[in-house]
Amino acid sequence: MKPQLRRISLMALCAVVLISAGWFAGKHSSGDTANTSDQAAAPGAGGERKVLYWYDPMTPGTRFDKPGKSPFMDMDLVPRYADEEGQPDGVQVSARQQQNLGVRTADVTKRVMEARLDGYGTVAVNERTRVTVPALASGLVEKLYVNAPQQFVHKGEALAQLWIPQWAAAQQEYLAVRALGDAALNHAARERLALLFMPEEIIRQVERTHKPQTRVTVRASQAGYINQLDVREGAQVSATQALFDVAALNTVWAVLDYPQNQAALVHTGSEVTATTQAWPGKVFQGKVTEVLPNLDADTRTLKARVTLDNPDQQLRPGMYLHMALTPATQPAPVLAIPEEALITTGSQNRVLLAEKDGYFSPQAVTLGEHAQGFVEVKSGLKEGQRIVVSGQFLIDSEASLRSALPEMADNTPGNTATETSTHTKANAPAAVSANGVVVALVDGAVTISHEAIPALKWPPMTMDFAATPQQQQGLKIGDHVMFSFTMTEDGARLESIMNMPTDGHKAQR
Repeated sequence: MKPQLRRISLMALCAVVLISAGWFAGKHSSGDTANTSDQAAAPGAGGERKVLYWYDPMTPGTRFDKPGKSPFMDMDLVPRYADEEGQPDGVQVSARQQQNLGVRTADVTKRVMEARLDGYGTVAVNERTRVTVPALASGLVEKLYVNAPQQFVHKGEALAQLWIPQWAAAQQEYLAVRALGDAALNHAARERLALLFMPEEIIRQVERTHKPQTRVTVRASQAGYINQLDVREGAQVSATQALFDVAALNTVWAVLDYPQNQAALVHTGSEVTATTQAWPGKVFQGKVTEVLPNLDADTRTLKARVTLDNPDQQLRPGMYLHMALTPATQPAPVLAIPEEALITTGSQNRVLLAEKDGYFSPQAVTLGEHAQGFVEVKSGLKEGQRIVVSGQFLIDSEASLRSALPEMADNTPGNTATETSTHTKANAPAAVSANGVVVALVDGAVTISHEAIPALKWPPMTMDFAATPQQQQGLKIGDHVMFSFTMTEDGARLESIMNMPTDGHKAQR
């Protein structure tokens, strides 16, 4: 057998022996674990440490008078001893570990939660400014002065010339009645011309020239764009038929899309500012004119119709806008924390309080409004308290681990040597295994860059582990190691470490 294969077989055999020994030791110790809670519950018995109460490290503010399962997490409650009174509840993390975890803290302060709504919209024609230019009577389009849609026209500009032959008979009758000199008949005949939708300028031209006027020029009643063009030269038209649709752009519409959780911020009359990349630096002012009732099923957003002033007609239909809505009244300052400080679960929101001497404890909070990266805290915190805003998830995982250690220890092989003490049995930490690379060596500690640890919900990271000189012996920076560790009040402590160099040499310490 080759030397390398012989070494691999020897290592596998050692691993099997260690696992078997741990299993038999665990079987031997399992008979005593049932009495662990009862022994710890007897305060002061036989000179042992006195238990004041039991608590869940994830919710240390709630105390229990007897051991058992936590109602908040699926794990055992942890005892609080009399000699620990005066120390903050929670988990303690050394300064070096805080640095490795990237822990940052911030004070809980009051700030104005400016309820500013940012959204997007598209410019559209203000439907209230659209004007239809119809044919005054049945006739023929003799000439078309504006023959393309989207063409800009001024107020009073000629759009088309119509020939209306049916006007000739009525105008000739009016001229005949006018020649009689009867004022009453003359007035009745003139009224008849008006009922035929004959413009006043045509009637006066008939009176001035004493000749029928069967041609009329159709003009724009307002300045704007030809939004719709439905005729061509030579086309026959009927009375009241729409020839042109003119839309003014002095004001335009924009439909603002906003999430449903901000519905309370949008009201009719709310001031809106809009910007567009087409006109950098230009700010357009407007107001919410209608809050539309329907929720978009695809985007899960509500909509509001905003009317924007557009005196220079720089906004054109189809342009994309960024819109912001600010309430008219300034809200009062409220207690607020950065959103990044939150630890959100399916049933609870909490933060980590930074106590003295490196202690951290979770605190449940009730939240309010969100704005500019901050969230209002309605209950759970006080002004001046310090909270963790970075690295809190890793500390929270460590607190979860320590809360689970007693339960894990009961099922971990190899604890028979420590079960002579009730306190040791109740708090015996379970070792967690992982692989990593040694990145630093100092007296009493080994810094290891380890892989993710799913059991603790830890991502890959670099952290310090307390180690004995024997465990550090033979290690060097860059070594690939397999190690196990436990969590203590002073941080992570190595239980065993196995060097796994590429040459196949392995030594367990």
